[in-house]
Amino acid sequence: MKMIEETLRRIAPVDRSWIERAAARQLQLTKPPGSLGALEDVANRLAAIRQTLDPQVLRQRIYVIAADHGVVAEGVSAYPREVTAQMVYNFLRGGAAINALARSAGIEVRVVDAGVDADFSDAPGLIQAKVSRGTANFTRGPAMTREEAVRSVTTGIELARAAAADGIGLLGAGEMGIGNTTAASAITTALTGLAPEAVTGYGAGIDDAGLRRKILAVKRALEINRPDRADALDVLAKIGGLEIGVMAGVALGAAAERIPVVADGFISTSAAALACVFCPSARDYLFIAHRSQEVGHDSLIEFIGRRPLLDLQMRLGEGTGAALAMHIIGAAARLLGEMATFAEAGVSDRGA
Repeated sequence: MKMIEETLRRIAPVDRSWIERAAARQLQLTKPPGSLGALEDVANRLAAIRQTLDPQVLRQRIYVIAADHGVVAEGVSAYPREVTAQMVYNFLRGGAAINALARSAGIEVRVVDAGVDADFSDAPGLIQAKVSRGTANFTRGPAMTREEAVRSVTTGIELARAAAADGIGLLGAGEMGIGNTTAASAITTALTGLAPEAVTGYGAGIDDAGLRRKILAVKRALEINRPDRADALDVLAKIGGLEIGVMAGVALGAAAERIPVVADGFISTSAAALACVFCPSARDYLFIAHRSQEVGHDSLIEFIGRRPLLDLQMRLGEGTGAALAMHIIGAAARLLGEMATFAEAGVSDRGA
C-alpha cells in the first residue's frame, strides 16, 4: 500500500499554462486555425503532460496483461478459461492482432502474466507477475483479497516505472482474460450506478441465454459484495480482475512519471476509471483510444470525461485500439513540434 500512496502523492494536475502555450503555437503554424481539429487538442495536452512544445513520443510500449476470472464458472463466456493461457503464447509468438498492429506502428509489446491459471515456466519473454491463479467467483464472495488487489495495482505501478526508466514516451494498456467483460460490467455498474442490463453486453460472442447469465452474475456480485464506489481498492478486490488492477496501476504509475497513457476498450477503460477514483488528476494523463462496441463503454467514457479518438466498431481488446490511437497521438505530437510557423516558412498569415 505504501507504493500506491507514494504514487498518488506524485500525481499532479497538468499545468494549464502549457496547454495555453501550445494553443498559441498552433495559431502560428502554417495552417488555418483549428484545421487539425482534435489532433490539436491531443498535441496541446501532450505538451502539458511533457511540459514542452515539442512533446515527442518516439518510443512507445503496450503492456498486454493477462489473468483468469472465477466468474467463468457461471457460464458468462463463449470461450473456455483455457483460452487465456493459449492466447498468452500467441502474443509471445507475435501471432495476435495486437502484435500485427503494433508492428505496423513501431510499438513495443510486453506481455504480462498477472493471474493466469497456468504455469508459464516455459515462456521466455513473458513478464512473470502472477498475483494468484485467477480470481475467485465473485458471485459467491470477493474476487480477491484486498492484499491481492494492492499487489496487482503495485505491479502496474512498477511496470510504468520500468517504462519510464526505458525512455518510453507513450504507454498503452491492453488485456486478455476470459470472463473479464463480466468484471468490467460489474465495475461499471458499481461506479456509475447504472443497472447491470444497461452496461452488460455480449462480450466475445455469447448468445442471449449467456447474456442473461452474465447480467445475473453482475447483479449477484453487486448484491453479495456491496463494493464501496468511493474506494477503488474495495471495488477492485470485490468485483474486479487482476489484469484490471495492473492496468489501473499502469495508469497511476504513468501519471506519476508524466507519461501519457492510452486506455484501449471496455476492460481497459474500466481500469482507467478505477485509476480516476484513486486519483482524479490521473485523468489529465489519460487518452481513450476508441469507442468500443461493448454496451457499457460509453458510460465509462462519460465517467472519466475523455472523448475517444476513434470509433471503428471494434471490441477485440488486447490493446488493439490503443495501438491505432497511439500512432495518431504520435503524429499529433510531431505536428506541434515539427510544423513550421508562418514566419519560419515565409508564408503570409491571414490579414498579413
